[in-house]
Amino acid sequence: MADPVRLGEADAGELLTLQRAAFVTEAQAHGDPALPPLRETLDELVAVLRDPDVRTWGVREAGRLVSSVRIRVRGETAEVGRLVVAPDRQGQGLGSDLMRVAEQRLPPGVRVLRLVTGERSAGPLRLYTRLGYVETARTPEGDYHLVHLEKHIP
Repeated sequence: MADPVRLGEADAGELLTLQRAAFVTEAQAHGDPALPPLRETLDELVAVLRDPDVRTWGVREAGRLVSSVRIRVRGETAEVGRLVVAPDRQGQGLGSDLMRVAEQRLPPGVRVLRLVTGERSAGPLRLYTRLGYVETARTPEGDYHLVHLEKHIP
């Protein structure tokens, strides 16, 4: 994997395209075409990329953005969101590698990582479990549940 780089406003359009492509399968699995990553606008994404509490990392191959993750730091807690991998690169370890690097680059003082995914997201659930995340709760969302996971940093 190429070394992840910090993404900024200039990457917003390409990141939004990647995000939408990556979340189509999740929307299909959950029967929900209105998942938040698919509804996010370019202006909303630019605002996230400007937020000093959010770190957005991405991996480029031959100039093409192929994976990304964003982490919002709130004191001792970091919220992981929008882990995306290009559909033609899924299942090749990019998500795992990017998550490990993003965790290594957390600011000092972060003690807990939290994230949410859908119960029908089999691949992401396996990934997060492999990375040491444990389920803490489930909340209803339409006709499925959101799975809340967290990982404690020693």
